[in-house]
Amino acid sequence: MSTQNQKVAVITGASQGIGAALVEGYRKLGHAVVATSRTIAPVDDADVLTVQGDIADPATAERVVAAAVERFGRIDTVVNNAGIFIAKPFTDYTAEDYAAVTGINLSGVFHITQQAIPHLLAQGGGHIVNVTTSLVDSPDSRVPSVLASLTKGGLQSATKSLAIEYATRGIRVNAVSPGTIKTPMHPEETHDVLAALHPVGRMGEVSDIVDAVLFLETAPFVTGEILHVDGGMSAGH
Repeated sequence: MSTQNQKVAVITGASQGIGAALVEGYRKLGHAVVATSRTIAPVDDADVLTVQGDIADPATAERVVAAAVERFGRIDTVVNNAGIFIAKPFTDYTAEDYAAVTGINLSGVFHITQQAIPHLLAQGGGHIVNVTTSLVDSPDSRVPSVLASLTKGGLQSATKSLAIEYATRGIRVNAVSPGTIKTPMHPEETHDVLAALHPVGRMGEVSDIVDAVLFLETAPFVTGEILHVDGGMSAGH
């Protein structure tokens, strides 16, 4: 079980892919973890607490933060990993698409971060990491992505704003901006096409993103950073 001095990370979108690997990564750092997603199941690890819920619902943020404090007594890090991507021509987006993407990618981040920050401050500081997308900085005509850019671009701007707002109070705020990563979201038959979107000619691995997040976690002089882990996408084509 956790000790009084053990750090605690809250990770959203934690049931599979990058989120599940982040849970493992933070456990290897020695953190206790509160892992949340709509479908997450209990795990056999006393230092991992799973909380089911839709992160777009403000009540989920309240439950996750309350559960973290009740179980472990503190929160030190929030990794806003949950996100959805819908690629459609702009005029094909529906009201349901808009609500789904903004609900998870923006509202979910807003509510859980706002709920968690007082607990980070109570520890004398902490770390927030937002997961965005390199399409924000480098749109690609082959990948229509206005809703992703609208929401994840907002997160990148908010990352810098929060970093400056809390810089003197010990809270660092950073973002990791991935290219296309091999996760269950992308069927294997799409991998060749997706690999070609990257100047290096391949997709990223889940471990690439985990390594980037954990680097930021252990880099006390880094805040307000948008760390591109994208095989060169943000540099150009």
